[in-house]
Amino acid sequence: MPALPQRLGALVALAVLAAGCSSLERLGQVGREPDFEPIINPTQKTEYAPVSMPIPPPQPVSRQANSLWQTGARAFFKDQRAARIGDILTVEIAINDDATITNETTRTRTDDDSNSVGALLGYEATLNRILPQAVDNTDLINIDTALSHAGTGEITRDDEVNLKIAAVVTQVLPNGNMVIEGSQEVRVNFDLRELQIRGVIRPEDITSANTISYEKIAEARIDYGGRGQIHDVQQPRYGRQILDAIYPF
Repeated sequence: MPALPQRLGALVALAVLAAGCSSLERLGQVGREPDFEPIINPTQKTEYAPVSMPIPPPQPVSRQANSLWQTGARAFFKDQRAARIGDILTVEIAINDDATITNETTRTRTDDDSNSVGALLGYEATLNRILPQAVDNTDLINIDTALSHAGTGEITRDDEVNLKIAAVVTQVLPNGNMVIEGSQEVRVNFDLRELQIRGVIRPEDITSANTISYEKIAEARIDYGGRGQIHDVQQPRYGRQILDAIYPF
């Protein structure tokens, strides 16, 4: 048991240290806009990891003599759509989720038990000497229980995101599918909005305008958030987050 207070103390100390670092960082941002993140190669990020997915065996390339059609080509003319590592395409994001969930539970239970001991192997007279005089063997136990529970819950969510972002092809899988990753930062006054997207796409899903819709991206990861003054006001403090995590009631 002594280890539990020590762990809680260590967690509190780490939270205080993190809050202090965050406060110092915020003090350094007083009077000026948030800084943009540097533009770097996505494959050099610490969280980057190559994608490994099930793929069919490679198909042999067949060439036909005197043919104007090139194996693997999608048109007679040069294809301007993204197809190689480093190529860029536009991802169109149009999310409009509207969900309403309502749950209502009502439970009622009533128990009424009565037990008497009229005869107990001839020892019922002994019970009269042991128990108080007011106790009657014919009405020894009487239990009456009533339980009622009612619960109501409702969740309403309405999310709408309409954005476009340019993504870079970071990997071409052996079956021709491509891994894309893109990020975008927009600074408005003292608030910075961030949009990140990554996933796996098929070349045939790319339109002639070199665009692709977000619902055609497999293993899609879309992150839309921000940082700055508005974000700081919307986020609860570290102390409140810790209390919400460990408070048992």
